[in-house]
Amino acid sequence: MPRGKRRAPEIGDNMDGQSKRARTSYTTIATQQTSRRHIRAEDGFSQKRCLAWFHEYTTPDEPDTLGPDGMEKFCEDIGVEPENIVMLVLAYKMGATQMGFFSQQEWLKGLTDLECDSTAKMVVKLDYLRSILNDPNSFKSIYRYAYDFAKDSDQRSMDILTAKAMLQLLLGKHWTLYPQFAQFLEQSKYKVINKDQWCNILEFSRTICIDLSNYDIDGAWPVMLDEFVEWLRLQRGLVVGSSGSS
Repeated sequence: MPRGKRRAPEIGDNMDGQSKRARTSYTTIATQQTSRRHIRAEDGFSQKRCLAWFHEYTTPDEPDTLGPDGMEKFCEDIGVEPENIVMLVLAYKMGATQMGFFSQQEWLKGLTDLECDSTAKMVVKLDYLRSILNDPNSFKSIYRYAYDFAKDSDQRSMDILTAKAMLQLLLGKHWTLYPQFAQFLEQSKYKVINKDQWCNILEFSRTICIDLSNYDIDGAWPVMLDEFVEWLRLQRGLVVGSSGSS
């Protein structure tokens, strides 16, 4: 069968095609311009936008406080677990005073400093927040902050369960003797940890050799750490003795 001849376009057809292409081109350009305007708006920090973002996580009953439910949603939105150490660093940047809660004032303080007013910006800042922990002085400040942040506000000391969880979070991956120290706490008489003990645990983890050879029992260490060293040496002695007799 012979191929049919292609119908020559009429003037109306050609104009319609040009008109459609022009409309499509205009729509595309308009969309790109809108997108560029949106990006430029997002580049600068907006306190108004930051507050609106905060209120996505609050309730009408407590509009000035982001509580546990809102915290869970916030963590989900930025892609981290509430127990992730980056949340402790963020709380530190905000100067938050109670675990699981951000006040509006704390939120604005921390996020203005970070120039974050959206989920997307917060996600980008997570690596920066983690990097703060790599500086020894900053880590020490965050470690000390964690004590008052995590303990009950009406208590002078931190209960042992909370202390173990926070020590695991802060030192678990960096202190070689942490598993033994956690085991020591588990079998010890201690029910709470005070601020002096808390601060000295960090110094101990940074300065004392894994073989305990540079530990001075007559030094100014808290009794808790004297007892830990004595306990660990005993455990190691038992292990060596058991190995030698077999």
